[in-house]
Order: sequence, then structure tokens, then C-alpha cells
Amino acid sequence: MDSTTIRTMIRQKLDSGALPHDHIPRFCGGPADGEDCDVCEEVIRADQLLMEAISTTTNQGLQFHVECFYLWDTERDAPGRD
Repeated sequence: MDSTTIRTMIRQKLDSGALPHDHIPRFCGGPADGEDCDVCEEVIRADQLLMEAISTTTNQGLQFHVECFYLWDTERDAPGRD
């Protein structure tokens, strides 16, 4: 999936509240085991790195592909975002 499509999905999920706007002070990475990415909804394969975090405001557990995590982090903090 290309980054433009992923950014569009992130913006929609930020607007709907499906993804949090808050900063994640701690996150960790490790091997994946077939989890679904909270951004693109595709499986994070065992040969990919999984990024995990917990939202401090919603207590929501989040799982991302590395690229999806990076794009979410830039979009959630973009000017004009609440």
C-alpha cells in the first residue's frame, strides 16, 4: 500500500476517533506474529517489525507496521489537527 493511501486512512481514523491524537510517550518494537495493523488493517507478518504502544488518554493498545507508525506520528501532530 502506498504512503498516500495510508495517510488518507490515518486522517480518516484520526477524525473518527479510531486512532488517538495524543503523543505516545513509550512504545516498543519486536517481532510480529500475525497481528493486524491499526492503521492499514493489513497483517503484520512474522518477518516484519511490530510497533506497539498504549495511548495515554484512551488506554487503547495499538499495533503498527513501522511505516504506519511513522506516518501516524507525523499526521497526528500535523498543523490543524486537534
